[in-house]
This record gives sequence, C-alpha cells and structure tokens, in this order.
Amino acid sequence: MPSAGSHLDPRRKPRQVRAELTRDRILTAAAHVFTEHGYAAGTTNRIAERARVSIGSLYQYFPNKDSILAELVVRHIDRGTWPPAGPLDLAPGTLEATVRTLVRDAVDNHSDDPRLLRIMIEEGQFSQELRDTVARHAEMRVAQVRDLFAQHPDVHVRDIGAAAELVVFTVEVNVHRLMAFPQGISVETVENELVDMVTRYLRG
Repeated sequence: MPSAGSHLDPRRKPRQVRAELTRDRILTAAAHVFTEHGYAAGTTNRIAERARVSIGSLYQYFPNKDSILAELVVRHIDRGTWPPAGPLDLAPGTLEATVRTLVRDAVDNHSDDPRLLRIMIEEGQFSQELRDTVARHAEMRVAQVRDLFAQHPDVHVRDIGAAAELVVFTVEVNVHRLMAFPQGISVETVENELVDMVTRYLRG
C-alpha cells in the first residue's frame, strides 16, 4: 500500500551522468520558475520549458511539481549540513564568538533566495525522503553542537543534550522566519539578539 507521501517521491533515481545532469537541470529550472512565477503558476510545463526538456522527460523523473519542490527542500537541508571540518571547528575561543559563528552560519545557509525559501515553507509537503533527510540533518547538527558545548569551559547548563537541541531549534526557527518572512528588522539586529540570548542561556 503506498504511503501518504508516495506521490512526492521522485520516480527515477539517475544512474548515469547524463540522467543526473537532466535531473539537476529540472530542479534548477524549477527553482527559477517558482521564484519568478510563484508556486501556483509554476507549472510543470513551465519548468520543462525552462529546463529545455520535454514534459514527458520531466515526468520520468518527477510525478508532479510537489515532488520537485520536496526534492528542492531535501537539497536545501543537505546544503546546510556541516562537513567534518565545518565552521564551528574554526570558531574563535570565546563563547559569544562561537555562538555567533553558529548563528551566522545559519543565516548564510538561508540568504541565497528568500522567496524560494518562503515557498518551501508554505508549500512544501513531506515525502519519506524529506522526513529522513530532516531527521538525519537534525541528529547530525544537534550532535555537533552538543560536542561543541561539552568541550567549552564557559557552558554551564543542566543537560548538554537538551541544551544543544534547544539552541539548534531556536536558531533554525528564528533564522527561517527572518529570511523568509522579513518584518522590517535587520539581519544584523536579529543576529545580535540571538547571540546575546543564546550566550546568556549557556552561561547559566
């Protein structure tokens, strides 16, 4: 029996370089179409035309535009995953500077295309692949932050694991809201307030 999100799963996973390039071209075209025309008017026909592929070729890879958007969200999340030698490994020694690196990294990961980010938040639906990606990303990010806090002499909290989850969630939610739904508050102001809030909390 198909899962509730099965209509969002890509139909074909490329095994050859040419197929992978075609799939990438469709996704790149979709990002431009959604940004330029909005999600409702961002039809698969427009995406296929922008990608310079036939509509039949597009449907070989994706059953509908919802599945295309779900894949764009998956890629957005994966781009935000820190490599083993990520920015926090290079953060300065003070707690405030370390927290600022954490916040600024989140801002940088969401600043490329605020309109597309807003569409992802408002229109994105959860495929199984997306659920798995979100869970993997969250687990990895929280583990990295937990290890960082555990090693920092200025962190004084009751539970390092809980603190890491709270900080990651707080930063991600506020940065998403800032970038996708700006309310006239500057990025610099929100960054400074987040840094101050998180730093004070971690110092206990």
